Amino acid sequence: MSECVNEYYIYNNEIKACEQFDDNLLKGGKSLYEVIRIIDGKPLFLHKHLTRLENSSNITNLQIWFSKDEIKNKIFELIESNKIDIGNVKIVFKFDNVNSFFAYFVRHHYPRDEDYKNGVKTVLYHGERENPNAKIININFRAAVDKEVKEKNAYEAILVNKKGYITEGSKSNIFMIKGNNVITAPLVDVLPGITRAVIMELCTEIGFQVSEKNVHYSDVKDLEGMFISGTSPKVLPISRVDDIEFNSVNNKAILEIMKKYNEVVQEDIKSFD
Repeated sequence: MSECVNEYYIYNNEIKACEQFDDNLLKGGKSLYEVIRIIDGKPLFLHKHLTRLENSSNITNLQIWFSKDEIKNKIFELIESNKIDIGNVKIVFKFDNVNSFFAYFVRHHYPRDEDYKNGVKTVLYHGERENPNAKIININFRAAVDKEVKEKNAYEAILVNKKGYITEGSKSNIFMIKGNNVITAPLVDVLPGITRAVIMELCTEIGFQVSEKNVHYSDVKDLEGMFISGTSPKVLPISRVDDIEFNSVNNKAILEIMKKYNEVVQEDIKSFD
């Protein structure tokens, strides 16, 4: 099943039919990418995504050949050619013998209303990405984690590094609640998630104490609540980590963060230029 969905994708400077998309073109070499949520035909937090892409380029010494404005224009070209105003767009810069650029819609798995109402199940996965600060495609690692998530019928896997500390989700960032303290792993150990950064900013505005610190996986049981953050899930309460249950859906801090984040999303889309 192809990763490219809908009718058209962009390959370098061409618009092509998705039926021509070859997933093998993404294999080999190195690739930098971003997945951007489209709401009402507008890319959410676009400036933040492009800044992170630039950061990934600097970390890896892989030089991106399109400007931010050129990438923005290609995203809108993709949206207009597909006549779709909601979904997730993936942009990929592929570095190989011949460098290539791709922009296409991918399948999105937005949580159901009941997931926000009841929370979701997660599992611990002892493993870590090779370069956590950069958004680099790693097909083998992704396949191994996805297999674990599917086998255990979970929504997400929470990664645990070699020292036993919680880092991030396989496709998300992880936040933990203890009293009025909102805790997440140190930035050096995780992908600098766009939603993560927005949440940390709004938590400070609300008046919560935000801490970036290591939490050992054996101490998860002592937390009062946890939630996932990311492009698709937004702010999603966690109801279970392996066999440990949480009442995250009724945690006052999480509920307030969810409400404020949704407001910020609407403000970003309305004010998009």
